[in-house]
Amino acid sequence: MPRVVKSSDLPRLHSTRDGRDRIDLVTEELFGFTDLRADYIRYHPGDTAAAHYHVGARHIWFVSEGRGVFHIEGEAIVVEDGDVATAGDGEVHWFENPHDEPFAFYELWVPAPKETVWVRDDDI
Repeated sequence: MPRVVKSSDLPRLHSTRDGRDRIDLVTEELFGFTDLRADYIRYHPGDTAAAHYHVGARHIWFVSEGRGVFHIEGEAIVVEDGDVATAGDGEVHWFENPHDEPFAFYELWVPAPKETVWVRDDDI
C-alpha cells in the first residue's frame, strides 16, 4: 500500500454530464480502505449532478470554495465556503452551481458506500 500518491496519479472523473472536476482522494483501490472514501469535486458555473443515493454509508461534505445548492430529500439549501453538509444512508441528494463563480467541496463517505443508485437510469 503506498504512503503517498502523486496528484497526477489520482483517478479523475470525466463527466459526460457537465464540466465538473472530480479527483478520487481515498479509495479501496488506492489505499485498501473500506471504512472511508473521499473525493474532491469542483463545480464550474452551471454544473449540476444527477439525483442519487448511496447504500451503506453516511455522506459528509466540507465546502471549500464558493456557493452552491445542496438538494436533499426534496429540500434545496444554499451552502457556501466553510459549511458542512451531511446525508444519511439512502437519502436522495445532489448539488448544483447556479452561480457565476466556481463551487468546490471535499466529500467523505463513512464507511465507503456499497452502491450508488441513480434516481433515473438515464441520468448518471
